[in-house]
Amino acid sequence: MQCELCPRRCRVDRSRTVGFCGAGERLKVARAAPHHWEEPCISGTAGSGTVFFSGCTLGCCFCQNRAISADGFGREISTQRLKEIFQELIAAGVHNLNLVSPTQYTPWILEALQERPAVPVVWNTGGYERVETLRLLEGAVQIYLPDLKYVSPERSRRYSGAADYFAYASQAVLEMYRQTGPYEIGADGVLRRGVVVRHLMLPGGLEDTKRVLDWLAEQFRPGQILVSLMSQYTPTDGVPPEIGRRVTRAEYRAASAYMKDCGICEGFLQERCAAREEYTPPFDLTGV
Repeated sequence: MQCELCPRRCRVDRSRTVGFCGAGERLKVARAAPHHWEEPCISGTAGSGTVFFSGCTLGCCFCQNRAISADGFGREISTQRLKEIFQELIAAGVHNLNLVSPTQYTPWILEALQERPAVPVVWNTGGYERVETLRLLEGAVQIYLPDLKYVSPERSRRYSGAADYFAYASQAVLEMYRQTGPYEIGADGVLRRGVVVRHLMLPGGLEDTKRVLDWLAEQFRPGQILVSLMSQYTPTDGVPPEIGRRVTRAEYRAASAYMKDCGICEGFLQERCAAREEYTPPFDLTGV
């Protein structure tokens, strides 16, 4: 297999080596368990059945999941075992199957989803996707949970190693919406289908945040998507000095006000104290 699943299009033979994402020819998973710290419409009261895949198509210097995204922690499993994990999570009563950083394993995941699960499937991604790969998911995924991190090529190159991020992520969000249509929330407050676009505000990044919100407001009308404006950025060791601090209250207030001014009123805001340890669960092979 000459891999072209993500925009990097490494074209490596994954039976012999790994691509930029660190993935080889077998599924690799670091944790599978109910998770209660997604957006309320995802986690609900019973939790989201979250499967954390190892590797990542981006290279974000501030990643909170670095142990699995960059360092490759996880256990190799078969497609059959992934099917079993899905059924175990559903039996635990979760509202959905939440697949985190799944892109590099798209063909294997689709095989595991051949029999449609009894709950919605969430594609939880950094947003750096090829439309051609997303089209393979049509009918298998009911909820898309992408990041839209940047518009600026300079910032996306410096912080995520992908100067072409917005060119791909913007088209990916449009394709996701084409597949799901307007969001649908059940009587229990849990999302049944649709797109929730996340934007993690970075320190000093207000102008780029405004550009992200402008694009969303231009592309989507009220009632079509949900937007999650996140304040939980926490600097990690080795980040560039200009993002070596938390987002200030003033920065986040300004972003929240701008989001409202754009007419984006359906979605989620965070308290500035939202960066808590439980947001990043232990990657200890639970459920794998």
